[in-house]
Amino acid sequence: MTTKLGVIADDFTGATDIASFMVQSGWQVVQLLGVPEEGIPVPYGVDAIVVSLKSRSCSVDEAVEQSLKSCRWLRHRAGCQQIFFKYCSTFDSTSKGNIGPVIDALMDELQTDISLICPALPVNGRTVVHGYLFVNGQLLNESGMQYHPVTPMKDANLLRLIEQQSEGIAGLVNLDCVRQGRQTISHHLNSLRHNGIRYAVVDAMMTEDLVLIAQAVSDMVLVTGGSGLGAALASYHSGHVQADSTIGHIPSTIGRRAVILSGSCSVMTNQQVIEYKKIAPAMPLSVKECIHNPAYANQLVDWVIQQPEGGLAPMLYATQSAKLLELTQQQYGNTESSNAVEQVFAEITRKLKQLGINTFIVAGGETSAQVVQSLGIYQLSIGASISPGVPWVYSSHTDCWLVLKSGNFGDRDFFLRTQEVFL
Repeated sequence: MTTKLGVIADDFTGATDIASFMVQSGWQVVQLLGVPEEGIPVPYGVDAIVVSLKSRSCSVDEAVEQSLKSCRWLRHRAGCQQIFFKYCSTFDSTSKGNIGPVIDALMDELQTDISLICPALPVNGRTVVHGYLFVNGQLLNESGMQYHPVTPMKDANLLRLIEQQSEGIAGLVNLDCVRQGRQTISHHLNSLRHNGIRYAVVDAMMTEDLVLIAQAVSDMVLVTGGSGLGAALASYHSGHVQADSTIGHIPSTIGRRAVILSGSCSVMTNQQVIEYKKIAPAMPLSVKECIHNPAYANQLVDWVIQQPEGGLAPMLYATQSAKLLELTQQQYGNTESSNAVEQVFAEITRKLKQLGINTFIVAGGETSAQVVQSLGIYQLSIGASISPGVPWVYSSHTDCWLVLKSGNFGDRDFFLRTQEVFL
């Protein structure tokens, strides 16, 4: 069985995001953690392999190197027919990268002269109109993403954003063109290519728009975008409409002991933390203690273990409002404070696993990467979807179930909903 799609995802939550949507659209999918080693067994009998990288916020050179190594493994070792570079539906990046440099490197590697830019995910409120990215009807740079601690988004124009980061010129495939269907889209892409356009930004307001786009680009060697396009490609090839009901396994109710670790400072995660604190034990992390107290992780672990079993999972959170986050960064420094918090989360994870915690509900891409790496996980099976883009995932060799939630995904009661399956 030929593997149709090899996905290179620039963070761990984004990888589970696209994997979940493709599973719901009828595909068999395996998720690998980190750049695949040369000798790693190739997953057999799957439609797509998703490689999860932590390349969104590292140096440009490191992001390019990891992406190229993953691309070569997917193409030459796993035999993937098409490569999909997956980034966030809010196009999280800076003016220096890393999205643009990685796309350029992959285009050179795959010897292609035009690339699709398609982050739209209408089911989660991410739409593109006239090349501008909107989040729930608000321009990207007015949606709260302008306060992101690592990749603040100050512009909503995707054509400007990609040109600032990369080596070529961007053009637009507008909504009118998209809705005329496959042939019109393909013709316009060819026209852009012949006119020296290197990046084709594609409008999409509805899931049906993404289906038309998927039909037009199904034979392209390289596509880039969000999980909405990944789901549409899976639906096109499988012949299945994306399922409304959940598909896949969920954790057993027996022997389940869970913890919530929230590192995201997104608008939605702030709301989710506020709601969950009303009904369950919750402890905020102190950045000062993370930086200066070597015993701090042990103290937090003790607090978690002391919480009664059988009820709602205790929550440790570094989630802050935009205003408090700005004050924290001014006092301790952006990089130092972020690194200190993530290192504490990593230490907490290792210790909790040793003490019998086997279910980790995690909010935030950076925090998710720390948790997965601390657990020594290298492959995940995709389970049932909890909300669009957020599935249960399972690691057989560690016997851990996880939820890896991108910051702005899920509803206000998300943390409660994750636990309804085993309460």
